[in-house]
Amino acid sequence: MIRRLWMALPALLLGGCAVNPVAPAGPYAAVSPEMAAAGTATGSRVRWGGILVDTRPETARTCFEVLALPLDSEGEPLRERTVSEGRFIACSPGFYDPALYAKGREITVAGDIVKVETHRIGGYDYRFPVLQAGAPHLWPRFRNVRYVPGGPCWNNPFCSPWGWPGPYPYYSPWWRR
Repeated sequence: MIRRLWMALPALLLGGCAVNPVAPAGPYAAVSPEMAAAGTATGSRVRWGGILVDTRPETARTCFEVLALPLDSEGEPLRERTVSEGRFIACSPGFYDPALYAKGREITVAGDIVKVETHRIGGYDYRFPVLQAGAPHLWPRFRNVRYVPGGPCWNNPFCSPWGWPGPYPYYSPWWRR
């Protein structure tokens, strides 16, 4: 019994390193949403991602309007929002709560381009490629971390240069020298 547990341990540990895959699996065509808006890439399987603009639940599916961003090697949208690859609509079967899939969240979807629709953005007619997608991957929110240099004793004459409070055996303040 113990031997079987030891044999299963590496599989369990390596399973924790697995990345949540975006369904359906690749290979994916090298087509951007801007190129697909021309209507020549219908039927291509693509993996796109970006920032959610709108989530619209329907009877049997949920459609996401996404501002497309370039993806890294793992499919995560790059956070520099200076370059957009256009917009697209991805429709996934099932219900996805608009409170969770809210405006501004990062998402990655994969699927087949089925058509191109025209919708208005302000006063502009915009051509959206529409994906018949699998389950979307919602990326965790990015949190800014504030770093204070010098540790807890920064600019404190009573601390050692390594950030330890109080007298340190290898460093003494100027009045103890």
